[in-house]
Amino acid sequence: MKKNHQLIWGLVFGIIFGFLLQKGGVTHYDVVVSQLLLTDFTVLKIMLSAVVTGMIGIYFMKSKGWIELHPKKGSVGINVIGGLIFGVGFALLGYCPGTIAGAVGNGNLDAAVGGVIGIMVGAGIFAAYYPRLKSGILQKGDYGDVSLPELLKVNDWAVVIPVSVLIVALL
Repeated sequence: MKKNHQLIWGLVFGIIFGFLLQKGGVTHYDVVVSQLLLTDFTVLKIMLSAVVTGMIGIYFMKSKGWIELHPKKGSVGINVIGGLIFGVGFALLGYCPGTIAGAVGNGNLDAAVGGVIGIMVGAGIFAAYYPRLKSGILQKGDYGDVSLPELLKVNDWAVVIPVSVLIVALL
């Protein structure tokens, strides 16, 4: 697929994703903060629904030969640092990057100023420290570039189906 087509499809699906976030109510500060306080699980329900939909869709397209997966190399250190950056921003502002974009689209000034500036500051801080982090903590617990089915040495659907059933049961 040509690069321009990929960008166009990315834009189309990004707009659809933002629309669905807005319709689901997760672009509202109160809904996100209520999730953090464990009093409203709308965000969790939408995220888990997206995981199931995406997982089934991606592995269906892979099984048809329409796409190839190229997992990025990962490690426990990468997840810890990423989680800390994400968590601090989420806790301070009450939005995650996706809901920031949706809230900006809704015209929320707190997301436009705090969110966009916060994303730029967080990315800048990470970029400034990356040379020191890449040979240290980011390498801790390296698990390579494998997917969960590859790691378990099973057919993709042996992971996708049980995980989907578990998530749907939880929902």
